[in-house]
Amino acid sequence: MIRVTNTSSNTTFDVEVVYSAVRATLKAHDAEACEVSVLLTNDNDIRNLNRDYRKIDEPTDVLAFAMREGEDNSLNPNLLGDLVISLETAARQAATANEGLSVTSSSIETEVAMLTIHGALHLLGYDHQTQDEATTMFEKQKAIFCLLQVP
Repeated sequence: MIRVTNTSSNTTFDVEVVYSAVRATLKAHDAEACEVSVLLTNDNDIRNLNRDYRKIDEPTDVLAFAMREGEDNSLNPNLLGDLVISLETAARQAATANEGLSVTSSSIETEVAMLTIHGALHLLGYDHQTQDEATTMFEKQKAIFCLLQVP
């Protein structure tokens, strides 16, 4: 089951992009039975979460809270975790891409799809702390994104 909640001021954002990105990521890992919730929010709210959980007092693009980590990781094997995405940060990153400063995306929909895939991969246990991990994770992210039809 996938739950998406949009508490941001961007009420016109098409949340189907998020559903599609999560579904594609789960399917690529034979994890369609897993539960994921996604909160689309603003910079202020994600900044507070980033400060409280990561001790970094600034907004970020995506946070992943994996339920398969920690001491209670086996309570419900189908409960994968929660993602929090700032639509404000995603919009800025998409605008930067449109200025030719990035090659990762060109629209907020594309950016949010990439962030959703990235966060879902973290929930599935991927990381990018080392070069080898980063290579594996970003190759997987790109391959899953290529399966989507994002406007």
